[in-house]
Amino acid sequence: MYQDLKGKVAVVTGGSKGIGNAIAERFGAEKMNVVINYHRDRAGAETAAAAVVKSGGQAEIVQADISTEAGAEKLCQTALDHFGKLDIWVNNAGMEIKAATHELSLADWNKVTAVDQTGVFLGARMALKYFKANHVKGTIINMSSVHEQIPWPTFASYAAAKGSVKLFTKTIAMEYAKDGIRVNAIGPGAINTPINAKKFADQAQYDQTVSMVPMNRIGTPAEVAAGAAWLASSESSYVTGTTLFIDGGMTLYPAFKDGQG
Repeated sequence: MYQDLKGKVAVVTGGSKGIGNAIAERFGAEKMNVVINYHRDRAGAETAAAAVVKSGGQAEIVQADISTEAGAEKLCQTALDHFGKLDIWVNNAGMEIKAATHELSLADWNKVTAVDQTGVFLGARMALKYFKANHVKGTIINMSSVHEQIPWPTFASYAAAKGSVKLFTKTIAMEYAKDGIRVNAIGPGAINTPINAKKFADQAQYDQTVSMVPMNRIGTPAEVAAGAAWLASSESSYVTGTTLFIDGGMTLYPAFKDGQG
């Protein structure tokens, strides 16, 4: 769909499943070259890579811990070694841990923020270093959540990290706009991903979630990937520092959707 994306090189963290997998596959359909990062799920990364190649792109898979400087450097170097450049970096990898805040351990707090917050910083910093050094008007896409805006009791570590991603995105978008570098976030709502599979398998929980979405349905990873492709393309060339919510209207205070209140 976006001709300017053909031949561009992207890094996608957490690309072995769910939204990351769908973004990698969509980038493949745009005839892009994709570095697919995984932490433990090599089989999922291989499946994603095969889908990229089948769609007409090229792919390399890389095992790396994105919460470390070495991991970010490894991903960038893989892009350069195999494809010779870097144009787009998608900080997609994320995790969540459910716990009442007064019972949340420091270890679990640190585990979530290491991936959801520090990982975004390290990935973005790596991309910025490359873009600045090589005068590339590149694009960074950070995966946030509706919970950068909506409080989420018993998921304080996740909500705090996503709130951080929101202002981090806006801050660096402002800082590097003069260089032609665009930085945006995507805020998915209820999406049918492996992380939600167990919850959505329970009909009562599924119905409850649907009731919180004005469009009355759960979203798909492909719909989030479509937003990522648009943000990566020149069609969004005047868009920076914003969060694109792909949430069926979940951030529109759905409790009021029938004129209540």
